[in-house]
Amino acid sequence: MTQKLVISIDAMGGDHGPSVVVPGVAHAIRSLPPHVCVLLHGDETAIRAEMARRSGLAERVEVRHTERVVAMDEKPAQALRRGKGTSMWNAVEAVREGEAAAAVSCGNTGALMAVSKLILRMSADLDRPALVAGIPTPKGVVTFLDVGANVDCDAERLVEFAIMGEAFHRAVHKSARPTVGILNVGSEDMKGHEEVREAHRVLREGGIDLDYRGFVEGDDLTKGVVDVVVTDGFTGNVALKAMEGAVRLIRSELKTALTSSAMAGLGALMARGALEKFRERMSPPGAAPLLGLNGIVLKCHGGAGERDICEALRVAADLAQSDFAAEIERNMTRLPAALAETSPAVADGAA
Repeated sequence: MTQKLVISIDAMGGDHGPSVVVPGVAHAIRSLPPHVCVLLHGDETAIRAEMARRSGLAERVEVRHTERVVAMDEKPAQALRRGKGTSMWNAVEAVREGEAAAAVSCGNTGALMAVSKLILRMSADLDRPALVAGIPTPKGVVTFLDVGANVDCDAERLVEFAIMGEAFHRAVHKSARPTVGILNVGSEDMKGHEEVREAHRVLREGGIDLDYRGFVEGDDLTKGVVDVVVTDGFTGNVALKAMEGAVRLIRSELKTALTSSAMAGLGALMARGALEKFRERMSPPGAAPLLGLNGIVLKCHGGAGERDICEALRVAADLAQSDFAAEIERNMTRLPAALAETSPAVADGAA
């Protein structure tokens, strides 16, 4: 008999709360294996009102009542001081206590990162979690990190991202040997600032067990040149939001063109199925895992919809049933020797 796998969810986080979280859970449960169950934290009255509108939830969903919520504009330091007993705190704490295999929240990003780091702690001597996004390409999906958690990154941090991103991509996208690249202003070895060039040397010469392919440029992100692209949180966040803005522009212009005349409208009606697939394919990633914690936590964006919640649960279940955390640990043990071998100065600084 397969052991039950529980996903803990902050049902009150984000812009919509239970009105979106519960339908998303209902949608996910229909496609996930029967051993995957959900633990919802939040206002029990509001949650059960939404559950009553849908069948098949009672057997696989448990509700834990709490009246307190971390506000979307709350500073991380405030969340740490006043967060205990909130729906976000309780969702993450369930992972630490072994009641759940993963936690999901649409709430305040900074607060979720701070609360998760406090409750779960970092693994393998890592400093801060990294946020991951999936970028669609003609070949599938590129794992892109960091997209906002760590604005300033040295070479060691970039190498850590490569290790975490590779293990994550293997677990979620079922790739036997993901390829890895570092985002840079050019593909030549002499391009980029010192931190990028140093990380490049460590990954190329340090004996870390990754299929490292070197530097990639900005337009390579959507080509699928490699499976995992690594950068600092400042660059990653700017790049991700620029792509999201471009997608919104394309969708807006496409809608305008398809409603510009009766003939265009007829064409849009005939192509409705294909256009819906295009919309789903080009939608922003629904959930960004926080990699590097002693536990699995996923952050959905504040305006997440039902599809995003469903996708977050699928990713959480995949990660919980994978060996990605152990893979990260194995490669992290090689990092000090790799740093020492390629750059004694960096190794001394790390020590």
